[in-house]
Amino acid sequence: MRIAITGATGFVGSHLTTRLASEGHEIVRLARRARTGLPDVVVSSLDDVNHLTAVFAGCHAVAHCAGINREIGEQTYQRVHVEGTRNVVEAAKAAGVEKIILMSFLRARPNCDSPYHESKWEAEEIVRNSGLDYTVLKAGVVYGRGDHMLDHLSHALHTFPVFGLVGMKEKSIRPLAVEDLVHVTRAALVDRRMKRQTVAVLGPEEIYLSEAVRRVGEVVGKQPLMIPLPVVCHLSMASFFEWTMRIPLTSLAQVRILSEGIVEPGSPVVPLPYDLVPTRRFTTEQIRSGLPEPGPFCIGDLRLCS
Repeated sequence: MRIAITGATGFVGSHLTTRLASEGHEIVRLARRARTGLPDVVVSSLDDVNHLTAVFAGCHAVAHCAGINREIGEQTYQRVHVEGTRNVVEAAKAAGVEKIILMSFLRARPNCDSPYHESKWEAEEIVRNSGLDYTVLKAGVVYGRGDHMLDHLSHALHTFPVFGLVGMKEKSIRPLAVEDLVHVTRAALVDRRMKRQTVAVLGPEEIYLSEAVRRVGEVVGKQPLMIPLPVVCHLSMASFFEWTMRIPLTSLAQVRILSEGIVEPGSPVVPLPYDLVPTRRFTTEQIRSGLPEPGPFCIGDLRLCS
């Protein structure tokens, strides 16, 4: 199959590309900007419908994985999640694409006073009303090599002796291995399963964030003092991190996400088929396989140096 993947150089997109290419599928990788060492990536803005249509020509399916978790300049949630998805759908229809997969967020929903959640929901609605065969995948906290979770958490543990938990009453998460998410996505793309369905994809284990931190700490040899902090403190820190760091330690959207827990979908979903339910637990082996090179945050992580 010929499959186009938006956000192909990102975390989920790159893992999906590797899996599908290993099976012999022809992959058209789209990204917002060129990357050194990746000459076959098509640089394409989600703003250009005509260019997207040309790129999608001959593709059987599109996996729309492009997204952001903070706004920078013109890269707003409205522009990337909403208008970008609308353009991807329009181009897919014009190019004769048969199926579209949207990578969304578990808690996405309307009217919740969170631009991130609401924009993801709008993107879902665009795809559901597109007239195309579709699958909307609502994923929770996804981890693996190249992610933000293990990457930033491990660097934070090497940098700070104290870890601030989000909120005075801790909420739960269900860590999802990227391999399991890719497995589900492949079933929707290649096997054409979950036709016209919105499904939640969650890890098999429900744990508190403090337990996740403890497990990662054991693997990297760091055990910080964990202290619950009011959400407003985390929002202030997130604003500072967004302003100073190239990839913030936490973003405003992530604070909102963690403050309400990530175990239940924010809108109605169809259950995953039994054979696609994720099985990889958040074990020492899984954590170790996804960790980056050990070390603290450094001056190179600052936007000033980018």
